[in-house]
Amino acid sequence: MRQGLILGLLLFGLFSPELQAHEVRPGYLHIKQIEAETYDVFWRVPARGDLRMALYARLPDHCDTRGEVRAWQQDAAHIERWVSICPGGLNGYEVRIDGLSATLTDVLARYERMDETVQVERLTPSKAAFTATDAESWRQVARAYTALGVEHILLGIDHLLFVLALLMIVAGWRKLVATVTAFTIAHSLTLAVATLGLVHVPQSPVEAVIALSILFVAAEIVHWRQGRPGITRRKPWLVAFTFGLLHGFGFAGALTEIGLPEHAIPLALLFFNLGVEAGQLIFIGAVFLVWAVLRRVPLPDWAWRVPVYGIGSMAAFWTIDRLSGFLP
Repeated sequence: MRQGLILGLLLFGLFSPELQAHEVRPGYLHIKQIEAETYDVFWRVPARGDLRMALYARLPDHCDTRGEVRAWQQDAAHIERWVSICPGGLNGYEVRIDGLSATLTDVLARYERMDETVQVERLTPSKAAFTATDAESWRQVARAYTALGVEHILLGIDHLLFVLALLMIVAGWRKLVATVTAFTIAHSLTLAVATLGLVHVPQSPVEAVIALSILFVAAEIVHWRQGRPGITRRKPWLVAFTFGLLHGFGFAGALTEIGLPEHAIPLALLFFNLGVEAGQLIFIGAVFLVWAVLRRVPLPDWAWRVPVYGIGSMAAFWTIDRLSGFLP
């Protein structure tokens, strides 16, 4: 029974520490060459209140800080900015993030040279440093932003629960393909227009409505099971497209926070979106793989209520919590 699969996946999500947050937000390091041996350094570290992650950007040993290091809190991040003098420049030297190997997060590093070319690197707990080079490579941008897109969707439990709820109510392969395609088209459109600055939507209300979209589909599953199929059962592609537009604004908020290489914005946007799609397909594939294994497990008729009410309760909590964040 599909209920058994969904129950298993939901329990995994509920008890997996890595998935309980909306996402594991990456750090962001921007090194801009302003003179031959002078660099402006911007370092943003994820934080919760006044507590910041123990991550520290380290330039090569021959670099010295000029003046004071400015530090401040902004949204859910601790930010530092300073100027470094590196005799002979940075090219060929290693930039490292201390403490990264002890975390679950990533760091996106951008090295912007005086000739306006950009080196983009994604640093992880297993690769906490990169070597600055003197040549730009589109492959670096593609690799970094594809990985960030995959990571964002797979660690964004609210987005995954929305897709999961849709899978529970869609009937037939044709409707399933139409539903997934509609969701993809919708969030790709709003991701593009928001990231390019054509449309601006405040993130707090968007996150609240994303939670509400999960609650809506969960309620639709209950109504269908009680013999009152709603619009999600009849036209799931329409619901997926409508709420997909909002989920796209959520993706855009994360991408804007990460930052885009100014001279490769279309490329970074394209590969981030491809990463999101790849992650979404990986998740859907995992759902049906587990379903193929567990469909023979006998369960009582009421078993479907456990995952549905679990999803609905979690979505209701998120909705209230996120509304309280911006409503008076």
